[in-house]
Amino acid sequence: MKLRQGDPWMSADEYGRSLRGLTVNLLVGDVERSLAFAREVLGAEVVYRDPDFAVLRHGPSEWMLHADHAYRDHPLHGSLASGDARGIGAEMRIHDTDPDTAEAAARRRGDPVLAGSMDKPHGVREVCILDPDGYLWAVDRPLDPSS
Repeated sequence: MKLRQGDPWMSADEYGRSLRGLTVNLLVGDVERSLAFAREVLGAEVVYRDPDFAVLRHGPSEWMLHADHAYRDHPLHGSLASGDARGIGAEMRIHDTDPDTAEAAARRRGDPVLAGSMDKPHGVREVCILDPDGYLWAVDRPLDPSS
């Protein structure tokens, strides 16, 4: 059941036809709660939002959020109703973002920090944080190769 009233910023078919390459769509219990995490912790920009759907941008990357209730007729709906953990095995990465700032914001908000900010052998400093729906976000920035 859709909760949006009025017209979206573009029609679903227009938006769907505009997508190319790989896209990520996260199913969330509450769009506004997930938007707050994306803005405050990840530093994402909200491109569009309504109670059913949102588009976020960070640098050149965009991803979508769909509220669980908007997926009533989708094959995943039964899995959502079970309340099982979401996203196990999936990791979303936000690059070129200060992990220490993201970690501090997550801790302020009470979001679970799975691994605090640390320099990694693959050339980045990163933090791993769970969002309100249990999705894992790794936030990183490159290390200075001269240090």
